[in-house]
Amino acid sequence: MKTACHTVLFVLLQFSLCAQQYYVRGEVKDEAGNVLQNVTILQHKTGYIFRSGFSGTFGIVANQQIDTFSFSMQGYLTEKVLVDADKYVRVKMKLLPASVINSRRDKLSSYTKNLVNEDLRSWYNGDETYASLLENHFIETKRFSNTGMSLNVDRASYSNIRRFITLNSLVPPDAVRIEEMLNYFNLSYHPPDDSDLFKIKTTLSSCPWNPENQLFYINFSSKKLDLDSLPPSNLVFLIDVSGSMDMPNRLPLLKSAFRLLVNNLRDKDSVAIVAYGGVTGVMLNTISGGEKEKILKAIDELVAGGNTPGESGVKLAYSVARNHFIKNGNNRVILATDGDFNVGMKTEEELDDLISLQRESGVYLTCLGVGMGNYKDSKIQTLAKKGNGNFAYLDNFKEAEKVLLKEFTQTLYAVADDVYMNVDFNLEYVKEYRLIGFDNKVGALRDSLSIIEGGEIGSGHSMLALFEIVPTEINKGAIKDSFTIGKLAEINLQYKLPGNAKILDKKYSCNFQYMPFGNLDKSYHFSAAVAMFGSLLRTSPFVKDIGWNEVLTLAQSSCGADDLLQKEFITLVQQAKTLYNKVKKKRGGW
Repeated sequence: MKTACHTVLFVLLQFSLCAQQYYVRGEVKDEAGNVLQNVTILQHKTGYIFRSGFSGTFGIVANQQIDTFSFSMQGYLTEKVLVDADKYVRVKMKLLPASVINSRRDKLSSYTKNLVNEDLRSWYNGDETYASLLENHFIETKRFSNTGMSLNVDRASYSNIRRFITLNSLVPPDAVRIEEMLNYFNLSYHPPDDSDLFKIKTTLSSCPWNPENQLFYINFSSKKLDLDSLPPSNLVFLIDVSGSMDMPNRLPLLKSAFRLLVNNLRDKDSVAIVAYGGVTGVMLNTISGGEKEKILKAIDELVAGGNTPGESGVKLAYSVARNHFIKNGNNRVILATDGDFNVGMKTEEELDDLISLQRESGVYLTCLGVGMGNYKDSKIQTLAKKGNGNFAYLDNFKEAEKVLLKEFTQTLYAVADDVYMNVDFNLEYVKEYRLIGFDNKVGALRDSLSIIEGGEIGSGHSMLALFEIVPTEINKGAIKDSFTIGKLAEINLQYKLPGNAKILDKKYSCNFQYMPFGNLDKSYHFSAAVAMFGSLLRTSPFVKDIGWNEVLTLAQSSCGADDLLQKEFITLVQQAKTLYNKVKKKRGGW
């Protein structure tokens, strides 16, 4: 009995020692002594990422007294520091040389010309600098009439939101990207004229969540490529088979997804498979898309296990793609992962640099995200944006079928690269405007060297950009008198053709033509409901006078009778209403 007691005490003592935690405190400044906010802090022992706060300070729980941390930020040299938890840590970061800074600029989703940091300061909200996205605010047209946005076919945010709500979990506000939610439904597709690559249609109406304001819709549609004349594809499936992928909603789901994709391949297409995990290597050398049995066999034989050496996997996949490059073809790496890189490059900045070098080869990148718990949305999004590609999140087999089978050409065939839309509002009609969605990362906004970079647009894609507008008195008078002469805005579209470095542009003039909300096509009503839903999930201050019932009413009245995706959206809003009201009740109101 005595021996047993000693054993128990020994085990408890060991557990206590192992469970001992330390608290690392410190601050980050530049060489001039200015505090640096939102610095990325990598804890080497665990691979976890933290950020410095509003005053440049940080506090991190560690399991050992001595630990190593790396501090990185755009425009600065990365500092690797050995830290003693008993001592206050002071980190001084040095600026990078100008030549290096130019190659590592932050990328913006939207950009307003001449809007400087002093004007942005009122957008920030005290200590909430840990948030990665900052919602666009109203901008005075008299001072800043010109604004723009990067266009793409990304739609990962919606399926990720669906996953959270289906699991009865609150959605992290930074997971909500309204432009991707609208992309998901491919609303209001209008085929361009035969000689055109794009068609732009604009509509001005009242704003359903603020009757005093207006909603300006820009409907952008791309040409639909003829399936029979699609160029040959050189595809490399880059599949994460690390230990974290050993769950039903990860590697098994991806294997099913790739099997669907293989069914769409032709004899003139080629496929290779690269896997990274415990071992990184070529699982299938490049063969014809017609050899489906061999491709499917290689997919079926993939087994999860080991670390996640994402860096070596990416480099190998691009090497294979370059070695079998098809001139004037569709050369693309399809990366499928939960984003949990833990060997080699780990931070978003390091991955940014890696993929930027690879994209120069002319190989596109499609990213498929899976998983939960350790799913790294921001890392996969960084790879997709920098890799001249697109990004989708697969939460179930139906979504895999949608992305890789039904939307095959939108996902894998680009009609244009670096697509950027610029809007110049007429101050006679527009007093203020607010771009809905296309929110920027806090770090990118605070970086004075940040630039905007266009995205990839796939075949047959339709997207909606929405602006909430504060009308002028002239605007209101024109509506009252049914006056429709005048220009509301000028749109300039810039893009490149795939494989061509020449920048092309096309201008569109938007006449002042107001249509009552009730007279709009139902698809515009539905898109407004989607934007309202996203705004509620983000707890946006701009929709404080509406709730879940208003979203449901608008969605139900505009839902297509045979549209299963739209019907699913209504179910999702109903689930969110129940979930958020339950949480609100528990907290005694917000």
